[in-house]
Amino acid sequence: MKRTVLPSGLRIVTEAISTTRSASLGIWVGIGSRDETPAMSGASHFLEHLLFKGTHKRTALQISAEIEAVGGETNAFTTKEYTCYYARVLDADLALAVDVMCDAVADSIIAPADVETERGVILEEIAMHEDEPGDEVHDIFTEAIFGDHPLGRLISGTEESITPMTRAQINSFYKRRYTAPHIVIAAAGNLDHATVVRLVRKALAGTALDTSPAEPAGPRTGSKRVPTQRAHTVVRNRDTEQAHVVLGGVGIGRRDDRRFALGVLNNVLGGGMSSRLFQEIREKRGLAYSVYSYASQYADAGLFGVYAGCAPGKVEEVLDLIRAELERVSADGVNAEEIARGKGMVKGAYVLGLEDTGSRMSRLAKSELLHGDLMSVDELLGRVDAVTADEVNAIAADLLAQPMSLAVVGPFDEAEFTAR
Repeated sequence: MKRTVLPSGLRIVTEAISTTRSASLGIWVGIGSRDETPAMSGASHFLEHLLFKGTHKRTALQISAEIEAVGGETNAFTTKEYTCYYARVLDADLALAVDVMCDAVADSIIAPADVETERGVILEEIAMHEDEPGDEVHDIFTEAIFGDHPLGRLISGTEESITPMTRAQINSFYKRRYTAPHIVIAAAGNLDHATVVRLVRKALAGTALDTSPAEPAGPRTGSKRVPTQRAHTVVRNRDTEQAHVVLGGVGIGRRDDRRFALGVLNNVLGGGMSSRLFQEIREKRGLAYSVYSYASQYADAGLFGVYAGCAPGKVEEVLDLIRAELERVSADGVNAEEIARGKGMVKGAYVLGLEDTGSRMSRLAKSELLHGDLMSVDELLGRVDAVTADEVNAIAADLLAQPMSLAVVGPFDEAEFTAR
């Protein structure tokens, strides 16, 4: 694994894997939905759509056709703290991928007609998301936890923010935010680091990302105080056959050393078919098809939640079981056998997730962009192995005894449900 910082502050990280015949390239921009004002909510996601719509050198069709002509694939995604544009190609076509992707990200036209076209696409995407109650409930839960903090907003924005957003506003956001110090270009596969650096410099020559020498931005530290947790219940009435619930509270940030203990705890509680929640709610009682716990971590905050999907008439029983299990683990902790199994699940998921060049590329980029360093696989596995029972039980007592917020999507009246 190698790293180069260009004079502009843009970082290039690569991992050479000589046993593969593919290569994955990602351009990671440390800008996401939490960097937007309320009026610009959804701008990062809007921009993600627009950067594939054409540059001064290529039309939208040419951007996709050039990669697909060699059997490659391209895509992008936006999160609360970063945006990623990526391509996967045969190793012999990495030079093409670098040229196309750098062109798209560094020199997008953002034509007015494309803004209007993609506005319609995004509004349809928002509407489609609202038709998926199993997805919507997580957004409602996040908003319940973070309130009006930027982390509580939808990544896609809302109809009210997307509809009036102008091309000038989006272009200004693009020019101000997409600067070299905030960008990491990562590549993994059958490649040579020096060659990748040369290809990137050539592709970016003459663009805004090749100027304004600066130090890399460094890992995000957070810019606005995260609200103190209070218990909220939010019910979204939907005429659904199944009710969807998330119960949980504030978690920890991604640089908190307790994150390894939390990973173990999460697997014990609801990380698989052997987990406590799965066994109690699905295996023993058949009350839900899907039940699991999860943790989301950001630079300065996090959340921890338990999701279940069940028949509306079973919601009260399911929630009682979830609350009872969380209280039991908070008070009594977990046993050695569960901790050993939880560690194995964390390590297995991590190592098995590195079986392709795309996941290797993502690991490089996230380490550089989000953490500012790169742990080796052995170092990370060692940190998991070093987790003690006391550490797991301490974070269980800390997180699971706090006030819990509840998000519900289903055929319920809010007042009636809150009264339960």
